[in-house]
Amino acid sequence: MNYLAHAYLSFKNPEILVGNMISDFVKGKKKFNYPVEIQKGIALHRMIDEFTDQHQATSLAKVFFKPAYGLYAGAFMDIVYDHFLANDPKEFHDANDLQDFAQHTYKQLAPHENVFPEKFKMMFYYMQSQNWLYNYQFKKGIHSSFIGMVRRAKFIRDAQPAFSIFENHYEELKKCYQTFFPDIKTFTYTQLQLLNNPDQKNSDINESF
Repeated sequence: MNYLAHAYLSFKNPEILVGNMISDFVKGKKKFNYPVEIQKGIALHRMIDEFTDQHQATSLAKVFFKPAYGLYAGAFMDIVYDHFLANDPKEFHDANDLQDFAQHTYKQLAPHENVFPEKFKMMFYYMQSQNWLYNYQFKKGIHSSFIGMVRRAKFIRDAQPAFSIFENHYEELKKCYQTFFPDIKTFTYTQLQLLNNPDQKNSDINESF
C-alpha cells in the first residue's frame, strides 16, 4: 500500500500514523530507537505490506504490470490502490472529506518531524506542499506518483508505459481494489487491536469492528 492507504489504516492514531508512514525508511534494529507506540506503527506497516503482497486480488492486478516492470509491478499497484481509495465513496464521501483527511494527516505528522528519518523528512515536505494525499484521486496525481517512483528506482527509467497500463486496464484494476480493500481494512484493524491488547481474541475484535 502507498501513503494514503497507510495513513487511512492508522485509524486516526497519531503515533501509529507516524510509524506507519516512516516504516520504509527505518531499517533493522533502528525501529527500537522509537517510542513503543511508533514501533507499533512500524510493525503494522510491515504487516499491511505482507498481507497486500499475498492477497489474490493484488496478484491478479500485478499481472498487468509485470511484462513491462517485473518485480516493480507491486510498487505500481501500491499507488494504484491509493487512487481507488481516494475515490471510494464508502471511505471518503466526497472530495471535501478526502481533503479534510489529508490536512488532518499532515497536522498529526508535523509535530513529530524531529523523529522522521532524513529521507522521509524531505519527502514529507513535498507530500504536504503538493498535497499528495488529496491528489491521488486524480489521474494526473497518479501519473506524477509513477514518475516519482521511477525516478527513485534503480532499474526502471520510464513511467509512461505504467500509466498507459493504468488507463487501459482501469476497470479491471478497480475491481481488484474493490475485492481487496475490505479485507485489508479488517485485517489491519484486527492487527492493531492485537498490538494494543495482545491477550484479546480475534473473534472478539471482529465482532466489534
